[in-house]
Amino acid sequence: MSHFTDEELLEIIETGESDIVEFKESLSGSAPESIRQAICAFANDLPDHRRPGLVLIGVKDDTTLGTTSITNELLRRLADMKTDGNIVPPPSLTVEKRMLQGKEIALVMVQPSNSPPIRCRGAIHIRIGPRRGIATAQDERILNEKRRYGDRPFDLYPIPSTGISDLNLALFSYEYLPKAFSAEILDANDRSLNEQLAATKMITAADDPTATVLGILSIGKTPQDFLPGAYVQFLRIDGNEFTDDIIDSLEIRGAIPDQIRRLDDKLVAHNRIAVDITSGPLEKRTALYPIEAVQQITRNAIMHRTYDGTNAPVRVYWFNNRIEILNPGGVFGEITSENFGESGLTDYRNPNLADVMRTFGFVQRFGIGIPIARRLLAQAEHPKPQFKIDNTHARVTIYTR
Repeated sequence: MSHFTDEELLEIIETGESDIVEFKESLSGSAPESIRQAICAFANDLPDHRRPGLVLIGVKDDTTLGTTSITNELLRRLADMKTDGNIVPPPSLTVEKRMLQGKEIALVMVQPSNSPPIRCRGAIHIRIGPRRGIATAQDERILNEKRRYGDRPFDLYPIPSTGISDLNLALFSYEYLPKAFSAEILDANDRSLNEQLAATKMITAADDPTATVLGILSIGKTPQDFLPGAYVQFLRIDGNEFTDDIIDSLEIRGAIPDQIRRLDDKLVAHNRIAVDITSGPLEKRTALYPIEAVQQITRNAIMHRTYDGTNAPVRVYWFNNRIEILNPGGVFGEITSENFGESGLTDYRNPNLADVMRTFGFVQRFGIGIPIARRLLAQAEHPKPQFKIDNTHARVTIYTR
């Protein structure tokens, strides 16, 4: 990753804005949205510079340095743009504070993506000289070709012998697309079905309709025919040991949206409500578990598990005194067993699946699922959840009060 000296930054600023440089004097007004769009455009790297794009906050359009104070809060807001769910898949970027000629600036450095196109609020932004624009159909084709031959994550691998007939096109057209793109973009759309599927990475390319792992997982008719371990095993055990009686079991198959909804139904059905009429003048109802906390952890398991080289499912085992969620895959990238679950710190084994889950509404913002679950469990007076993470599996245990 590039590091710029003070002299290099000053030279860049003096040259002015370009297709890899953008200035912002501050974060006021519409600047945050403009910065997100610039990040999206730099990650797409349509000109194929294969160099990082730079957003400099504290620099005026006339290339003079401003007087904006670069606070920790400002740096946090910039860093949060990576994982606040507006730019998907999350780009690779760094944020730092620099001092140039006695004045503070913030530097956002965006790496070109190996998995374009990247979208900001459903739109694919590109850089055309010093200005931003929305990608045309031809631009999308170029970005799709870059992805096709780039270093792809496993969720973009093509699955031989598959095609459009293996995808649920009604789910794609009537549920996914309206959530992935704004109404204005869809109204102006002149792309064929194959081009739409390619732009959303469900197939390899418009002229190669082989379904990707993402397409099969997200909108596949029978994903487990091609990815046998891509399901959830649910058990309700009447006791605290694996040898105790099983009172409910289900192998939850189908595409990821169906799996999550059916698993939610099981969780809600077994989450008994206790009624207290003795401790106060009003009846008090308390669920056995805060259901949103359990959902955050189970969805995290589905998102971050490995789908490559294993036939093991995500396992959700509900005992009388605890719930255990076990998923194959373990730690990945910058995540370790020590920093797992820290707020804002995340890495993605399946970055495009994470995008799809957010689009469907199962994830609101990246990197905060585990912190939310911890907070909800603490508020409901549960013990802290236990995490056991290694290179092959991740296990989360949630205990009753």
